[in-house]
Amino acid sequence: MSGAGLPQQIDSDAPVFVISVAAQLAGMHPQTLRTYDRMGLVVPRRLAKRGRRYSARDIARLRLVQRLSQDEGINLEGIRRILSMQDELDGLRRQLEDMAALLAAVHQAPAGSRVFTADGTGGVHLGGAGVRRPRGVLALPARER
Repeated sequence: MSGAGLPQQIDSDAPVFVISVAAQLAGMHPQTLRTYDRMGLVVPRRLAKRGRRYSARDIARLRLVQRLSQDEGINLEGIRRILSMQDELDGLRRQLEDMAALLAAVHQAPAGSRVFTADGTGGVHLGGAGVRRPRGVLALPARER
């Protein structure tokens, strides 16, 4: 059997596990997962008429919650705050990576080229001839009015 139809990389955010499988993988009872969902600790995706679906990233987060609770003795409110700060830190890291990509594009641009362009809504994009654009990077979003 060949792996021709298999993806080269598994998406850790793909919602594939039903609650019973996710609970088993995380070593928890399904009701615990429902409680964590209500509290906002681990919020799975919901598919139309198919219930909760957990990703591999959700399973890892469930295991982290369990370790913090059982091994470290942190209460659920403390865990919620830790996870919130971790999410914020991850977002800041992504922003830093985007800014580093923008800076690299500016440094690689030929002298005198247009590096940024503005759209009609005020959003700023990488632009101009000779500027390599990092995928999915918006220099500055439009201001909200």
